[in-house]
Amino acid sequence: MGNHNLLKTLSFPKDLKKLNPTQQKNLCWEIRQTLIRQVSENGGHLASNLGVVELTIALHTVFDIPKDQLVFDVGHQCYTHKLLSGRLESFSGLRKEGGISGFPRPQESQADAFIAGHASNAISAACGLAKAKTLTGDTHHVIALVGDGALTGGMAYEGMNNAGRSHDRIIVILNDNEMSISKNVGAVARYLAEKRTSQGYIHLKDKVERTVRKIPVVGENVRDLLSESKAMFRQAIYHSNFFEDFGFDYLGPVDGHDLQMLIQVLKRAKALNGPVVVHVNTVKGKGYTYAEKDPSLFHGIGKFDRDSGQVASKGSETFSSHFGKHLTELARQDRSICAITAAMSDGTGLTTFAEEFRPQNRFFDVGIAEEHGVTFASGLAAGGLKPVFAVYSTFLQRAYDQLIHDVAIEKQKILLAVDRAGIVGEDGETHQGLFDVAYLSSIPGVTIYSPSCYAELDWALEQGLYHSDGPVAVRYPRGKQIDFTGVPLLEPALYQWFKQDGETLFITYGREFGPVWKAAQTLRAQGKPVDVLKLHQIAPIPEEAVSLAKKYPTILFVEEGVQTGGAGEHFLAALAKERYRGRMWIHGIEDPFLPQMTVEAAFKKCGLDAQSLVNLVNERDF
Repeated sequence: MGNHNLLKTLSFPKDLKKLNPTQQKNLCWEIRQTLIRQVSENGGHLASNLGVVELTIALHTVFDIPKDQLVFDVGHQCYTHKLLSGRLESFSGLRKEGGISGFPRPQESQADAFIAGHASNAISAACGLAKAKTLTGDTHHVIALVGDGALTGGMAYEGMNNAGRSHDRIIVILNDNEMSISKNVGAVARYLAEKRTSQGYIHLKDKVERTVRKIPVVGENVRDLLSESKAMFRQAIYHSNFFEDFGFDYLGPVDGHDLQMLIQVLKRAKALNGPVVVHVNTVKGKGYTYAEKDPSLFHGIGKFDRDSGQVASKGSETFSSHFGKHLTELARQDRSICAITAAMSDGTGLTTFAEEFRPQNRFFDVGIAEEHGVTFASGLAAGGLKPVFAVYSTFLQRAYDQLIHDVAIEKQKILLAVDRAGIVGEDGETHQGLFDVAYLSSIPGVTIYSPSCYAELDWALEQGLYHSDGPVAVRYPRGKQIDFTGVPLLEPALYQWFKQDGETLFITYGREFGPVWKAAQTLRAQGKPVDVLKLHQIAPIPEEAVSLAKKYPTILFVEEGVQTGGAGEHFLAALAKERYRGRMWIHGIEDPFLPQMTVEAAFKKCGLDAQSLVNLVNERDF
C-alpha cells in the first residue's frame, strides 16, 4: 500500500486498520491539505477541523461507523469525518447549494447519526441513542464528540447527569483545545486547565492495573478492590474529578495528535462497556501556521489565500460592526450600559466594547449559555443597569422560556441585539435566523425593531435603551446595509410611507425593503404604481400604520422570516380588528429549514427577490 494519494486510493473507513504509522502520518497530512484547500475556496470552519484530524481517524479506526454512532456537538469539526465516510468526491461542494452541508446532516449520510449546529446537545442525543441500543439488544457504542466550549452550556450537564448513571455504552470524547469561538471563560475552563497538568494519570493507572493482574491467585481480587476504591485513588492523584462523580469512567488527558495513543485509549474506552469520558487535548488549527496563530479568525472564515493566509477583504462595515461601534459610543456616556455575549464577542461586533469596558466589569462573556445570558441580563436590569445581550437569532431560540418567565412577566428592561436575523446563507438550516419575529412577537410586552440601515439601527438602539418600556429586541441581518441608490431619504421612525399613487400597498421591514423597493419601481415603469410601507417597529404594530394601510384595496405583506406567526399575520389581525374588507396577501418563508446556499440564491428560492415579487403581483393581478 503506497504512502501517497491515500485519500483517493483507499476504501474508507475499512482500510484505516491496514495503515502503518508512516501511512497514517501521510493520511493526516493529505486530509489537512484537502481541508485547507477546500475551505480557502468555499469558506467554512477551518481551525476546529484541523485540530481533530488524528482524533477522527482514530475514531473511524476503532469503531464501526455507522453501526457505532458518532454524534457531534455543534458539528464545526465534522469535515474529516465526511472525508472518511464516503463524501470525498462531493467534498468540493462543501457549503454550496446542492452540495454537502458544513454540519452533520443525517439526510446526507447514515454516518451522520444526529443533526448538529447548536452547542451542548450531543451528550443528551447520545444518551438517547445509547439507551435505544440497550433496549433493542444492540451492543454497539455511541460516541459524543464534545468541545470544551460546549461544557459552558447547561444542557451538557443535564446530559451527563443522565448518561453517567445509565450503564449504557456511551463514550464522551472531550475535545479540549482551550478555545470556544471566543476564548473560553469561567470555572469549567479553569478546571480543564488543571486537568492538563495531570498527563501522567492514565499511564500510572494502566501501570498499576497491569502490575496487580500479575500477582498470582489474588491479582484479580486486588484489582477489584482497587476498582471499588477508585474514588480514594483518584483523590490522591487528581484531588477531584467531576466526570467520575457524574458516573463516568475517566481516561485522559491524552495528546490528541498522538494517533497511536488515541487508538489505544479508544480501544480501552470501548472495552469498558459503560459511560466513559475520554479527555483529549488538541491544538486548534493544527498543521496550518496561520490558523494555529489565530484560531478565532480561522474558526469560521470566508475565502482566503492558503499560501499567505490572507483573508479576502470584507470591505466596509457591517450591521454587527456598526452595532458594536455605536453601543461603545453610548456606553462612554452612560455608565449603566453593559454588554453580554454568549462566546461570540467577535461575531457580534463587541470586540472593541470588550477591550474598553471589560476592565470596568461592564462586559460579560457567559460562554455558550444563552438561557443564562437572558436571565443574567434580567438580573442586571432588576439591579438598575441597562444590559444589552448581543446574540445570533438562531441561538436566542434556546432562551424562549427565560424570555417569558424571567423577563416579560416582570417587564424587565433588557435589550436584545439580535444579530444574523433572516437568511444567513452557507451555514444552512441550523443557522437561519427566520423564527425570531414569530417567537418574540408572541411574548406580551416585547418591542421589536427591524432596521434596514445603520442610521435606523442607531435610532433603534437609543429607542430601546431610553424610550421604551420592558424588553426590546433590535434585529438586523448578517452583512451590510442595502443599497439605497435611488431610494428617497430614509427617516428613523416607527414606519415610513413611500407614496406613488398606487392602489396596491407593499408592506415590509428590514433588509427585505431593498427588493420590495426595486420591485415597486419596476411595476411603476410597467404602469402599475405600487406604494410601499416600510415598518421599522414591527411589534407592537403601530396603530397609525394600520390606519394608513386599511385605505388600500389590496395589500401585499412581504417578510424575510417564517410566514406562520410572523409580522404579516399580526398585521392582518390588526386590520381585521379594524374591519378591513380588502385583499391582503402574506408572502413570507413557508419552509424555513433552508439548506446551505448563498443569500442571493435563498432570496430567489423563497421568492423574496425583486423579480419574483414583480412576477407575483402580475400573476395575481394585484
